[in-house]
Amino acid sequence: MNRTRWIIFVVIAAGILLLLILTSGNSGTNVKNVDANAIQKGTSQNGNIPDHVFGKVGSKVTLIEYGDFQCPPCGSIYPVVKSITEKYQNQLQFVFRNFPIPDLHPNAKAAAASAEASGLQSKYWEMHNKLYETQNDWSNLSATERTKFFDGLAKGLGLDMKKFDTDMSADAVTSKINYDIALGGKQSVEATPTFILNGTKLGTSAYGTQSDFENTINAELKKAGVSLPN
Repeated sequence: MNRTRWIIFVVIAAGILLLLILTSGNSGTNVKNVDANAIQKGTSQNGNIPDHVFGKVGSKVTLIEYGDFQCPPCGSIYPVVKSITEKYQNQLQFVFRNFPIPDLHPNAKAAAASAEASGLQSKYWEMHNKLYETQNDWSNLSATERTKFFDGLAKGLGLDMKKFDTDMSADAVTSKINYDIALGGKQSVEATPTFILNGTKLGTSAYGTQSDFENTINAELKKAGVSLPN
């Protein structure tokens, strides 16, 4: 290969590599005209699977978490998030959106799919909680082993296993996960967990401890004219 051809080859290869970097993690879902801060209804883009909302639907205060079920920091803060969302369930609406990072967490997308598949049988939050509570048990499993593990969780929740296994790989579930990822990209999510409170991305100091998190939420509730829990 002469020098000119070698330069052309290097330029093309570099261009391909750059394209792969730029498109890695890109769901290909167009959310340009979508209000990412709003509660999402079911549409063809998200497989007709709306946002999962815990707490007071329609509240003036919305907390959104972009999370990865295999992410250790997400697992560490899960008990705090669960405690807070239960405490403020009459004041706050909490939304969890999928933002798996498969390059770092190879089982994350399958975990997200298991949660969404469970949601199609009205057991989303039950599976969401189980995935975080057992994170250390499935994070390092092979593809075959994780499937068996997630099936075990689904059986424990009393799900229709034939439907669950089918929904795990259904286009609707894939669309929902990709849609969430696209919304995260629009909201400049770069890592997990990322929390957005009424449209404002929170810095780690705002949720570093449960007390910090509660103070942050209390301030937003007061601003919105929502009474604090007793």
